[in-house]
Order: sequence, then structure tokens, then C-alpha cells
Amino acid sequence: MTTPAWIDLDGAANMRDVGGIPTEDGGQVQPGRLLRSDNLQELSPKDITTLLAHGVSDIVDLRSQVELRLTGPGPLTRVTSLTHHHHSLFADDDVAVEDALVLPWHDRVEEERDANHWTSHYLGYLAERPDSVSGALDVVARSEGATVVHCAAGKDRTGTVVALALSVAGVSDEDITADYVATTERIERIVERLAAVPAYADNLRGRPLSDHVPDPETIPRLLEAVRRTAGSVPEWLHAVGWSDDDLERLRRRLVDPD
Repeated sequence: MTTPAWIDLDGAANMRDVGGIPTEDGGQVQPGRLLRSDNLQELSPKDITTLLAHGVSDIVDLRSQVELRLTGPGPLTRVTSLTHHHHSLFADDDVAVEDALVLPWHDRVEEERDANHWTSHYLGYLAERPDSVSGALDVVARSEGATVVHCAAGKDRTGTVVALALSVAGVSDEDITADYVATTERIERIVERLAAVPAYADNLRGRPLSDHVPDPETIPRLLEAVRRTAGSVPEWLHAVGWSDDDLERLRRRLVDPD
């Protein structure tokens, strides 16, 4: 199993480069192509310098419209060399802050798509916002530098998008799962950070830390569900409008050396 390539920052707890993860054909995901992270609202000037040194050119924010409005613009929005892309994975989040009594995941009645709670939740992203999942992956495929994909904790929404990207790159389910589960190492710090933010505090209050620990069954079941319904992750992307050239662009971007 590949050791997670953590990027230690003052203002984020769960950032890592997925570079170095092996592919099943003997290659590997190249460093400096795809980074995954939790919320980027509290980055310090030193953190920003570190990210630019890692070659970051694009930021994909998977958070909802409500989260963006409640937390305000982060420091990276002032960095002119970066391109920002917003791809919410919630279909019903476009409301004004004053009308948003809860964040999009509160009190949602979701279709049960899998017996595993989190797999069912992640399949909901694919069903409700295939445009955003596709759009996020397209940014990774077309970026000239490193792309940071992030949400609030860097686990669920980010984990779904990164799992699909790694599957297209040819990474095994076992290694995709290992990358997902690596968040466990930082989960206490992640939850502590979010609990200090009013937008997330109510959702976290009273919940044990164990509720947030990544379940190693989640990603294998997600990928199996995609294969069962679409044939494969590439076929799922074909179904939402990707061409063979689009898929090859993403694969090459992730695995081909410069």
C-alpha cells in the first residue's frame, strides 16, 4: 500500500497528493496532477506559497451554494494565477442564506441505493449531479498544473470524485480504497476544524467521532454498483456525454510522465 503523500498546512488537515498510487498495468499516478483536500477557507499565506510550489493551477470546490455563501470567499480566490471551478454535488442547494435553515444534507430523505449507508449516499451524487461529477473530472483532465479537489471534510464528495478519477487511471479497487481510508489518520483534526465553523457545527454536535471514520466497504461497493449499472466507470462517463478522447485525456493526464 502506498504511503499517503500528505501536504501539511496550517489551515487544512486533509490535503494529500494522490501521486504515487500504482496502476494495475505497472505504472503510477503522477505526482502534481491531482490533490485532494478538506475546506480551504483558512489557508495561511505560507500555505498558499506551499500550494503554488506544488504547481497548483486549478481548484475544484464540490461544496454547495449554501456552504459557499455561509463561509464566504476563501484566501485562494485572491490568487490570480488560480482558476476556480464550482461543482456542487447537491441538486437542491440553490437558496439564499436567509432561507437556508439547514445545509443541504440535513433532514434529507434519500433513496436507498445500496445497503451501505455511505455507498448509497455517494451513488446519490452520481444520480443527482452527474453534470458536476463530470465537470470536476474534466477540470482534472484539462488542467495545465495540479488540480485540488475539495469539499468540507475531503472525505465524501471529494472521495467520490477521486475514486472515479483513479478508476479511469487504472488503479485497483484495493488501492482506491486505501486512498479513501487514509483520511482516518486525520479525522480527529478534520472534525475539530469543522466544529469550529458555525456553518458545520450544528451538524457535528453530539455525533461521535466514529460516525465520521471512512468505512472501507464504501468505495468497493460504490465501484461495484457503477459496474453493475453502467458496466464500468468509463462507461458511466460515456453515458453522461464523455467521448473516448475525453477518457484518454483524463487517463493520460493522471498517469503519463511529462
